[in-house]
Amino acid sequence: MSHIDVGGVLRQAVHQGYTDLVTRSTGMAVRHSIERELSALKDGTVTALDFTHVGMIDYSCADEVVAKLLLLVAGNEIPRGAYVVVRGLTEYHLEAIEAVLDHRGLALVVLVEDGGARLVGAVNEDERRAWHVVHTRGRTHARDVAAEAGLDEDAAENLLEALMRRRLLIRLSGEYAAVGTAAVS
Repeated sequence: MSHIDVGGVLRQAVHQGYTDLVTRSTGMAVRHSIERELSALKDGTVTALDFTHVGMIDYSCADEVVAKLLLLVAGNEIPRGAYVVVRGLTEYHLEAIEAVLDHRGLALVVLVEDGGARLVGAVNEDERRAWHVVHTRGRTHARDVAAEAGLDEDAAENLLEALMRRRLLIRLSGEYAAVGTAAVS
């Protein structure tokens, strides 16, 4: 898994000692720097955007840095097959990020301190349940998700494929795995 320190990118992008991501133009400068870093990676790389050294993030920067970046990744524009997760979020970061994800119909995997992960953003209950089964199992097949989530196998397969298109799951050797987990690394 690749790692990008968003706070470090912020300081380099604006050539100041800022720790707060505020103003759309600042967010755009940070996103462009992150895009360049992602473009240099091998296809299919999972990258963790680390917000540990970011003081605050406003809604415009959450939109520029997170939502627009996810749209580019989902559109296979930088690089093909990239995956992005986030870590080091405070409740204030999460508030802004979740709002823009919901507004744009996007979702994201958030890595948490205890080594786990959770799904945030615009997902329905069936998607959330299916993702949770995959995350809990590590790697699994659609039939196992169907059985555990109380879905028929076709519905489970459709949900898993939709989660893959949204870059929340990855397929490895015929099995699904949650992006950002040990099963993917």
